[in-house]
Amino acid sequence: MARLRTFLVAGAMLAGAMTSAELLTPKHEKGRCAVRGHCGKKGFFGKELPCVDNGLATMPDEDLAKDIEALCGAKWKDSKVCCDAGQLDSLKSALSTPNQIIGSCPACKDNFYNLFCSFTCSPDQSLFVNVTKTQEKNGKNMVTELDHLISEEYGTGFYDSCKEVKFGPSNSKAIDFIGGGAKNYSQLLKFLGDEKAIGSPFQMNFPPKYSEPAMSPREMTPKKCNDEDPAFRCACVDCPAICPELPAVGQSGSCRVGVLPCLSFASIFTYSVLLLSLVLAIAGHVAWKKHAQRRSESLHLLQGAVESDDDEDEGHLVRNGAMFDRPQKYYRINTWCDIAFSKLGHVCARFPAITISVSLIVVVVLSAGWVKFEIEREPARLWVSPTSAAAQEKAFFDDSFGPFYRAEKVFLVNDTGGPVLSADTIQWWMDLEQSVKQLKSSNFGATLQDVCFKPTESACVVQSVAAYWDNLYFDKSSWREDLIHCAKSPVDCRPDFSQPIEPNMVLGGYKNIDDVADAPAMTATWVVNNFQEESRVARAKDWERALKDRLLDAQKEAASRGLRLSFSTEISLEQELNKSTNTDATIVVISYVVMFIYASLALGSTSMTIRELVRNPAVCLVQSKFTLGLFGIVIVLMSITSSIGLFSWAGIKATLIIAEVIPFIVLAVGVDNIFLIVHEFERVNVLHPDAEVEERIAKALGRMGPSILFSAITETVSFALGAFVGMPAVRNFAIYAAGAVFINALLQMTLFISILSYNQIRTEDHRADCFPCIHIKAARVHLSGSNGNAAPQPYDVPEESWLQQFIRKHYAPALLGRKVKILVIVIFTGVLAAGIALIPEVKLGLDQRDALPGDSYLIDYFNDMYNYLDTGPPVYFVTKHLNATRRSHQQEICSRFTSCEQLSLTNQLEQERKRPEVSYIVSPTASWIDDFFLWLNPDLGDACCMEKGQACFAGRDPPWNITLSGMPEGDEFVHYLQRFLKSPTDEDCPLGGQASYGQAVVVDDEKNTVPASNFRTMHSPLRSQDDFIKAYAAARRIADDVHARTGVEVFPYSVFYIFFDQYASIVNLTATLLGSAIAIIFVVSAVLLGSVATALVVTVTVTMTVTDIIGAMAVFNVSLNAVSLVNLIICVGIAVEFCAHIARAFMFPSASVMERAKNRFRGRDARAWTSLVNVGGSVFSGITVTKLLGVCVLAFTRSKIFEIYYFRVWLALVIFAASHALIFLPVALSLVGGSEGYVDPESEGGLVEDLQNRRYRALVPDDASDSDEYDN
Repeated sequence: MARLRTFLVAGAMLAGAMTSAELLTPKHEKGRCAVRGHCGKKGFFGKELPCVDNGLATMPDEDLAKDIEALCGAKWKDSKVCCDAGQLDSLKSALSTPNQIIGSCPACKDNFYNLFCSFTCSPDQSLFVNVTKTQEKNGKNMVTELDHLISEEYGTGFYDSCKEVKFGPSNSKAIDFIGGGAKNYSQLLKFLGDEKAIGSPFQMNFPPKYSEPAMSPREMTPKKCNDEDPAFRCACVDCPAICPELPAVGQSGSCRVGVLPCLSFASIFTYSVLLLSLVLAIAGHVAWKKHAQRRSESLHLLQGAVESDDDEDEGHLVRNGAMFDRPQKYYRINTWCDIAFSKLGHVCARFPAITISVSLIVVVVLSAGWVKFEIEREPARLWVSPTSAAAQEKAFFDDSFGPFYRAEKVFLVNDTGGPVLSADTIQWWMDLEQSVKQLKSSNFGATLQDVCFKPTESACVVQSVAAYWDNLYFDKSSWREDLIHCAKSPVDCRPDFSQPIEPNMVLGGYKNIDDVADAPAMTATWVVNNFQEESRVARAKDWERALKDRLLDAQKEAASRGLRLSFSTEISLEQELNKSTNTDATIVVISYVVMFIYASLALGSTSMTIRELVRNPAVCLVQSKFTLGLFGIVIVLMSITSSIGLFSWAGIKATLIIAEVIPFIVLAVGVDNIFLIVHEFERVNVLHPDAEVEERIAKALGRMGPSILFSAITETVSFALGAFVGMPAVRNFAIYAAGAVFINALLQMTLFISILSYNQIRTEDHRADCFPCIHIKAARVHLSGSNGNAAPQPYDVPEESWLQQFIRKHYAPALLGRKVKILVIVIFTGVLAAGIALIPEVKLGLDQRDALPGDSYLIDYFNDMYNYLDTGPPVYFVTKHLNATRRSHQQEICSRFTSCEQLSLTNQLEQERKRPEVSYIVSPTASWIDDFFLWLNPDLGDACCMEKGQACFAGRDPPWNITLSGMPEGDEFVHYLQRFLKSPTDEDCPLGGQASYGQAVVVDDEKNTVPASNFRTMHSPLRSQDDFIKAYAAARRIADDVHARTGVEVFPYSVFYIFFDQYASIVNLTATLLGSAIAIIFVVSAVLLGSVATALVVTVTVTMTVTDIIGAMAVFNVSLNAVSLVNLIICVGIAVEFCAHIARAFMFPSASVMERAKNRFRGRDARAWTSLVNVGGSVFSGITVTKLLGVCVLAFTRSKIFEIYYFRVWLALVIFAASHALIFLPVALSLVGGSEGYVDPESEGGLVEDLQNRRYRALVPDDASDSDEYDN
């Protein structure tokens, strides 16, 4: 670009600020010059300066006249001039570079050429050029400063015609090169006229007004980019005025009512209407009731009182209403399940050794699959299915153009808000970069030069502030001025890899270009090559490890300077994520241990009371169930290891989600089932103390088996639905979780039953828990009630627990009161409405900072990236199987020629760039085909394409032109394209394709086609997960629009797309998975419960629970992503676990418990009361408390991802699932549950989970409170 600046210098002689220069240009009249010829240079390396010459213009000789006409146009024919052949040669040389940059826009080119041709050769030069300063050399006066008058009309027209012209190779505007990023014509002319070391050799001033009466701007009419003359009209990409307007883009979530999303408004409005209707109905009912009461009292006074029958008030002493509501029918499926599970329990208890042996063999065989166990750590393979479009597109991009570069990025920040740069800081940074160049990796001995990306095949791409001084001497005294100059005109300060560096690529936090030296942050990037071959990638990773160590030391150096350095290498994220997993392991294990300890203690309390412990402490040694609880936990672990082994055999890789979450799920579910089985077995022991152990176990499993089957089926199917998802992280989790839950249920109904039988034999033989070889004689005396010679009575009947008494006497009667029911429905539907209203507020994404340990050095890096990085990632629009050798296909992708399609690929990208708020695209598109055709332009002379000693297309018929008619096709196209892609990108030929497009086009010279190519542009700065997701969606939309309008097969690609592809479908995927799971729950519930109405209530309850959890996600700032989707699937399964046992106890009520309802409850109310009394205690103590303890431990994790995505969601799960199961579900069942229940074949007393109400005498009314009337 030095030539461009040299030319612009020459053009500076267009200026004029009237000074005492009359002696230098004394005469200002037509036909008279101001400067002419060359008089020498200021220095050895300087450029030629013009001579002062106020003489008359002369007629050029024939050769000079032809050259002037060829360069400046036909209007110069037969005209006198003020220039000689030497000046014209310099002008022609200087114009060659701008011609390559702006030549695609005829209007801009003509205005540019006209300006400098007029200045150099106009016969009336003295009328608008005035020399103001000179320097004498060798007896000649060299011009060092002059004034050039330009009219506002021409200056504005000139600027307007060029301001939107694009320079594709650098993804920038031409004005950045020819005008230093000027924002108006004054800045453009100033840039052209300023004298600089690399630029104009003399000062050119462009005064807006001038006092010399004989001088005035030359009358010139600028051409417009949309000029009426088609010869000067520019393409759409360079002239917005002629572009078609693209249709408006509708944004998702744009439906709003005021400030509220439509869904939120509809939810709130509907609930408000229903609530108002309820209030009005209640008010009307109360008013009518009072009216009826007053009327009744009036009639009573008129007719007299009627004697009452006291016997009717007292009720029957033997029979009560609840007895008439006892179910009379049997449900066949339940009977079959009861029989099957009874037989299974009997076999497992009768042959425990065989059952245990077979179970262990199966577990060992399945677990042998661990030899093939692998954890998938590659993020790209976790979040996107290998068969998905995003994965296939990434593979196509990598195969065609090579994997995207590896970026090693650093931020240097002054946290005080002051400037980060100083002369000493810049010098220190240059030394740091030099040390990085000298780094050698430990294993391969690789240096930066060995692994870096080199577009020019020699220099590494290192984007930093220091790169501005790559080709300049760093002067500490003038660094601010140098930096501002480079920021305003990056083309003047190109580093050795030849690509200009925009200031927003290396500095952040500044407000305008004049403040770059005071920026609070700078950034630097080393670009390293990436490879598909693992061996070559290993070299890069080895060097990155050395760089990481060097940058960790640099952090300390920066801190000593009062600065903060943050960084990320390509290997950093994976290393830190693995570190996060290691820190999570301890807290997860503690969570499991807490649940295990609670389970063991709670199980032991089922058959041992404090009174017994005080009377005879030895009882504790026998009645303890610590070993049973331990085996229950071991069975959970066995189911996990079996599931992992089974699917490892199948080649399904595990993920970190599986390793962290599945043990928690299976333990939570498994502990619940252990409680159910043990509690029911204890109840059976009370009712049938003389039966054989296997008979008692058969009765217990027959009673509890269908309930466990219900929850196991729904949970397994809910998890298994995820197997149909393409996202490996979700699919693999779903497969492993479904397998683990199912295997756990099988082992608990076989292996655990056998262990339970051994434990019962131990207990009845009065042997110590954990040490079964030791007999506890003291416990035998107490338990037998004698000296040990009596028949083996297991133990005294324990008292009913305080929890069971509370539920039976207080909680259940209060909950089923009419007024309380109304309040419950109002509150829970209100919470549901709030949950629905909050759904639109749930964000998408997974912030990398949340997945990292709290002390990770990457957190500062991501914070700085979002705060200071003012440039977006590159995005490539990739064409597939487009034969660009054919003219019709060329027209579908080009933009700078008149016959290009109006809505071609590059034209549409340019139009999208103009609306970055919806397209997220901000930079001009690098169009290889346009620059290739421009590179062939013979007007560029010997600068670019040369063949046989002359410009490639010189003398061609038809000639090169902007209609594409003279452009190559077929074999010729491939021949010249290959030359273009190898042509160096340098000062002489910035259109050369080597640096810009060497890896952007795939040429098949055997088939003479172009199977793949890409068109590069840039996203706007993306500062949040929401920005990344919307940018990806916008790129997808643009590619689809291009395909629809042109038929070109195109897809967008950016390095981050592979991680955000999940969000294109995650909302629909979530709705589909949850909807399918809930539908299956309804079907399974209807089949196993024998009631569509009850199944519907259960399904609605689960739906409300999950909806409320989603609403809580919005409140807790939990985003929707693969991790939270997995958690929502878990929520469905666990919510069923909470509801299943109460729903089954409602449909198959315990006759003995139901009798205790007396006259207080009838119909559904009686069965709802029975279900709460029967299993409510177990749902609370065995399910709610167990999970709550395990979840609360997670609150102490140091990992944000565990705290946000596990603790918060699971805490919401426990709270909402427990409250819905224990409060809303009984009320809903009492109102709209199945109208009739069924007889349970095994029912003689409570279902399981009222466990501690197992004294036989407790089946008889024990206090007056049971017969009190409840408030209607």
